[in-house]
Parts: sequence; structure tokens; C-alpha cells
Amino acid sequence: MTDPDPTPERFAAALNRARGGAGPDPAPYAEDLMARWREPQRRYHTLDHLSAVLDRIDLLREHAADPDVVRLAAWFHDAVYRPDRSENEERSARLAERALREAGVPEDKTAGVARLVRLTATHDPEPDDRDGQVLCDADLAVLAGSPPEYAAYAAAVRAEYAFVPDDVFRAGRAELLRRLLALPRLFRTPHGRRAWEPAARRNLAAELREAAPHPPDPDTGTGSGP
Repeated sequence: MTDPDPTPERFAAALNRARGGAGPDPAPYAEDLMARWREPQRRYHTLDHLSAVLDRIDLLREHAADPDVVRLAAWFHDAVYRPDRSENEERSARLAERALREAGVPEDKTAGVARLVRLTATHDPEPDDRDGQVLCDADLAVLAGSPPEYAAYAAAVRAEYAFVPDDVFRAGRAELLRRLLALPRLFRTPHGRRAWEPAARRNLAAELREAAPHPPDPDTGTGSGP
């Protein structure tokens, strides 16, 4: 019977192309990564997110210098994820370095994957970083979903940070939204700029209106409400 989940095969295909020859069985590496993406603390950073990022990398592959390095970076970019920790990208990059070396991936490609994983801490690739642009655009494309899709994304992010009080979360989220909206552009690939930028900015602005503290009501001195 065929496995209805194509994700392990996608990992094996990218790994085999990246290492260009025989090596250890990809299955244990895929299984370990999938177990990580299924951890119970995750609400947004799940296998659904990983699959969506991989789909977008396939869509953008013509813009990448090495699409399989980008695909492997997607697998590892949130492999270590604790919402209450700040070093997730670094720990994920180190996991990629260990696993890919053991799996027989050449050092230059292993280093490329780890670099891309670390880049997701800022989502700020250089103008000539084609692989970084593809990974960052694929990761941020969720911002350009339909209003219901974006609402589901925002709710899932809030659920991951359920341990944070509402007022603290709203203030931090508003700061992040303002920072994103202040960027000259959110997306770097031609497709991202054309297809995702306008919708993403609309969604971010709409969420900011909800997340930002409401101004005092002049008659009562209290927040004016949504």
C-alpha cells in the first residue's frame, strides 16, 4: 500500500540529489525530522507548514541556484522549535550540519543548508543570494493568504505562545508587524513581489489594526475597542 504522505519521499529525493551518490538510508533522517515537526508544542510550525514551504520552493525553483539545498534547508529550518527559546535557528542549523555530514552530503552543500537555516532568523537575504531569497519567500508566503487563511495562521501563532499574557503578546506582535511593514519589500523573488507582496501587506496592516493598543476614548478615558 502506498504511503499517503509524500513528505518522506520528498526528503529522500532532495538528499540523494544533494549528495550525488550512495549513502546511508534517508528514511531514519526523514523519520527523525518528521517526529520533530509533530512535537506537541507546535501549532503553526507543523508538518503542514513544512509541506507548504516545500510546495512554494518547487514553485520558485527556477530562481534558486541550488533548489535541493533550499529544500533541505526547509526541512531543517524549524526542526528545533521551542516558542519560549530564542536560539531555535542556531540549534536547527547545528542539527543540519550533524545530520547531513553523517548522511554523506558534501561539505559545501551542508554548509549551504546550515547558512540558509540561520538566515531564517532575519529573513534578510543579500541581493545576490538566490537560494536565500527563495527560502525566505517560501517561508513568508503564508502572509499572503486569503483573509481566512491568514486568520488561521495568526491564530495558530497565538496558540504556540499561549503561555504569554494577552497584553504582552499583542504589544510584541504589533512591534513585529510594524517592523515587517516598514521593510522596503517583504519578498525578493520576482514571483513573490508580483504575487504575494500586495496581499501580505494588506493582511499585516489589518492584523496591526487589531493588535495595536486602541487609543483612549475621549469621553471615558478607556480603550475604544475593536
